[in-house]
Order: sequence, then C-alpha cells, then structure tokens
Amino acid sequence: MNDSSYAQHLSRLQAQAESALARSGFDALLIAAGIEKYAFLDDRPYLFQPNPHFKHWLPLTAHPHSWLLVRPGHKPRLVYYQPDDFWHVPPADPSGEWLPHVELCVIGRPEDALAHLRVPGRLAIIGEADAALEGLVPNNPAALLNMLHWQRAVKSGYELEQMRAASRRAVPAHRAAKAAFEAGASELDIHRAYLAASGHTDRDLPYSNIVALNEHGAVLHYQYQDPTPPAQSRSLLIDAGAQVNGYASDITRTWSGRDEYFDALLAAMEAAQLALVDEVRASVDYRDIHLSTHRRIAAILAEQGIVRMSAEALVEQHVTSTFFPHGIGHLLGLQVHDIGGFMADDSGALAPKPEGHPYLRLTRRLEPGMVVTIEPGLYFIPTLLDKLRATPAGSAVNWSLVEHLARFGGVRIEDDVVCRSDGAPENLTRDAFAVVG
Repeated sequence: MNDSSYAQHLSRLQAQAESALARSGFDALLIAAGIEKYAFLDDRPYLFQPNPHFKHWLPLTAHPHSWLLVRPGHKPRLVYYQPDDFWHVPPADPSGEWLPHVELCVIGRPEDALAHLRVPGRLAIIGEADAALEGLVPNNPAALLNMLHWQRAVKSGYELEQMRAASRRAVPAHRAAKAAFEAGASELDIHRAYLAASGHTDRDLPYSNIVALNEHGAVLHYQYQDPTPPAQSRSLLIDAGAQVNGYASDITRTWSGRDEYFDALLAAMEAAQLALVDEVRASVDYRDIHLSTHRRIAAILAEQGIVRMSAEALVEQHVTSTFFPHGIGHLLGLQVHDIGGFMADDSGALAPKPEGHPYLRLTRRLEPGMVVTIEPGLYFIPTLLDKLRATPAGSAVNWSLVEHLARFGGVRIEDDVVCRSDGAPENLTRDAFAVVG
C-alpha cells in the first residue's frame, strides 16, 4: 500500500463525507463493519462480508463488530474489535499504513463500542439492522447514501492501485486454469488450480468462480464444479477474479480445445471485445457501448454463417438477444457489481435501461476514474434457442452449425477497464497479462 496515495484517498473520503453530512442535515457518520452471521439453528457462521462503506475507508475485510466514526474536522475514529478468544484466531494487532491516519480504540466486547461512538448531534448510521447497538440503530439515510454511492463510482489513485494489484493476482491463476484445462482436468480440479495459483481460498474470493467446461459454458452463472473430467474437453469458460485490500478484479476467459468453427467464433469475439474496450471514453454513455455490442454480435452471427440475415435485421428483430442475453458489463470496485450503476445524479434519480435490455447493470455516462467491465458474450442456450426456433427468424438460423457450436457452450471475454481523461482507456486485465509471468 502506498502511504501517500492512501492518505490522499482518506482525505478525499473525509471531504465527501463532510459535504454529504452537511447537505443531508447530519452531524456525524457512523459506519458499522457488520457482524458475523450464523446458519439457522446452527453454530456454524457464514462467511463474513464487510459493509462496503467500511472497507472503503480501511483495508479491513475480516473485522466484524468494528465501527468507524466520521465527524467534520476530526480524524476518523476506528473502533477495532479484538476479542480475547481461544476458540478462534482473533484479529491481529492493528498495523499498516492506515494506522497513523485514524484515532484507534481497541475493544474486546461488541457492546464496548458504545462508549466510543456516542457523540452529540444527528447521526447517520450506515449498516445492516443486526449491527445495532443500544441506542445506535442503522438508519441508512437515503439522501446521504445516494451522494456517497454516486461519488464512489469514480476511483481514487489508491483504489486504482488496489485494483491493478487484484488483476495481477488473478492472472497467474487464469494461466494455471488454462493449463489444467489443456491437461484434461475436471472443473473442480481447474478450480483448485486457480485457487492455488491465486493464493485465495473459497472463503476470500471476491465471488464464486464460474468454471464451465463444454456445454456448461452456456449457463451464464454456472454454479457447480463437476469433479469428473469430461470424455473430451472441448472448451473452458472461466469467470474468476481476485481481491486485494477489499477491491476486486473480475476476469473471464474462454479457451478452445481446437475446433475450426469454434476457434473462428472465438477469434471474432476477441476482436469485438477489444474494439468495445476502446469505446470506454470520458462522456460516453455506457448504454451506447451495450447497444454497440449488439451490433457487433450481429455482424459476427452473419459473418460466421450462424444466422443468414443482415446484421441490421438481426438487431432490429432482437435476434442478437438470443445469443447475447446479458449486459455488456458493470461498475467494479469494492463490490464486483459495484453500487450506483443506475444513478442519473447524486439525488438517486434513475437513468433507465434501454428498452428491451433488462439485464444491463450500468446506465451512467462514463467519467475519468470509473472502472467498468467489458464482457461481450455469445452463447448457445437451449431454452433461448427453442424460443428463437419458434419465430419467423428461426428459419434463417443455420441449425446444423448451431448444434455443432452448442457443444462448446459459448464465449465470454471480460476485461476490467479504467476510463481516463486523456483518451484511450487503461485495460487493467490486459496490462496484468502483459507484465505478470
């Protein structure tokens, strides 16, 4: 962690918080890290997920029952929960570049936080309801949250450093997954190779890995990892990331076991994806990139002979939505699908999705410092193909070629991309693949 960039990041958050407090009529901001939750009728805890607002300020991702107090003109006060526990390993003693920038209060019991959090004035308390302490109940003021969520889309220099590092952490794991695929490994063993190379466990991945061989690549959020290798490994679609200090990378690659038709489709999608990355420019409406994706998918469907229609007709008749049913991407940062993607301004007004495109996750105009994913896909999804077959456009589909390509599931290629003020975007993913051996 770069101390100078972190200090600037914290100063920026302090200024944003003070402005939001003043505009929304509050005197201080309390942020709960959250609590550990347990399975129903069990003593087994779920994986702790910190409040994103908490880890926005501090790189502390495994610290339930901690709190942050933010007041105008004061150093942030961190209430750091460190129990005397012989059942589990408690949090380590506070250390790191962040430590000099906070007023530290260490507590051994959750209720001890009260003595450090009760300050005069109106309090904005951000957190889940179960984080409440006596007299301190999260109220999550909508006006204040809208301001903070709007601003969070634009990343500080410190945040971009963490996201570059998260991309670099994921790259060796993607290479290990590719090697395991080429060796004929099962989905489960590919997943294990990914974990080993990334240094992650299932507990601390930013999201559950999608490891899809062959037809499984047609399931957009395929959730299983088959322990049995297939008789033939035709393709691998792996959607997997990494995280550093609470910031995520989100990378998808599709690999081929060598097939003339699928390789041609994969090459066409690679070219289209790079062209779409280049559309990430300041002031561009992200919805336009999504619509551009449909035009590019249409051209591929026509050029590859998958559907015998003009690219224009494929878009006009919504045939492209059969093969590309999701959005082109989303905001990325503290959360994989970072919040604030549908905001028109900091009041919370919504920027609508384009008509006929219900699954797009980002409808904002791009600004320098935003990090977005660009993830075009082209899939052969049985349920959607059946619906297409029943329409007039179904007669234009080369069903024999579709049947062949369906054995490979589909293609998705995803990069994490920074919008910059000086023209061309920064591709965090490709840069990491270029520098990490």
